[in-house]
Amino acid sequence: MGNPIKHSKSPAIHTMFAARTGESVHYEALLVEPGDFRQAVDRFFLGGGRGLNITLPFKQEAWQLADRLTERARLAGAVNTLWKDDEGLLWGDTTDGVGLVRDLICNHEQSITGKQVLILGAGGAVRGIIAPLLEQGPAHITIANRTESRALALAELFDLSGTVAACGFAEVVGPFDLIINGTSASLQGECPALPDSVLHANTVVYDMMYSAHNTVFIQWAKDRGCIGIYDGLGMLVEQAAESFSIWRKIRPETIGVVAKIRSGLI
Repeated sequence: MGNPIKHSKSPAIHTMFAARTGESVHYEALLVEPGDFRQAVDRFFLGGGRGLNITLPFKQEAWQLADRLTERARLAGAVNTLWKDDEGLLWGDTTDGVGLVRDLICNHEQSITGKQVLILGAGGAVRGIIAPLLEQGPAHITIANRTESRALALAELFDLSGTVAACGFAEVVGPFDLIINGTSASLQGECPALPDSVLHANTVVYDMMYSAHNTVFIQWAKDRGCIGIYDGLGMLVEQAAESFSIWRKIRPETIGVVAKIRSGLI
């Protein structure tokens, strides 16, 4: 459910998951008009629906609607996955963060444990990835944002052990082992102004956005000789796989799905 929704690759992704797992699944994109989200959710489950993915602009509304929240969803303040339990209670979860972590660890064989991590941005997308990143035991996370006060507020929410700090882009001091771009600016041709000192020889760079061509952030990393450079396509597929596993209790293979999208087959 979302608005707009026509661009979504989720129906194709979940159809491939169903084929790979032998599950009988019908998954479609549902356009929901502003003001009709709650009613649309009710209609879906009354009609026999089993699970929902929620995208913009309804993630916060889904968070408010859920009867129960997973801990990571509670901290994220947004929900992208809904389902009902045996008692009829509506559960909400956010799978974006675990999708990012699984893509880094399982698909790209990168470790987060003990690493110095820099996250660019302090919006909803970033808020959803911090808890899953912290579960991996990084040495430290720095959140940098154009508006420093937003980064500070986010760091305060998650800093339970002195692991999370915040600053403005101009105050970033490196180097870092992992840099994650959680802003959408690079899709509009902009890149946060960062000193080259944020990088060392083996810094891994990850853009949560993805497109058919290099984002500005990806190009920035390539221009500086970074080797471990990844975009967010794997995260998109992995977060979908996490939702699928919540609903169907089986985890689908993802590498082939990523390859098909990457090659333009879907």
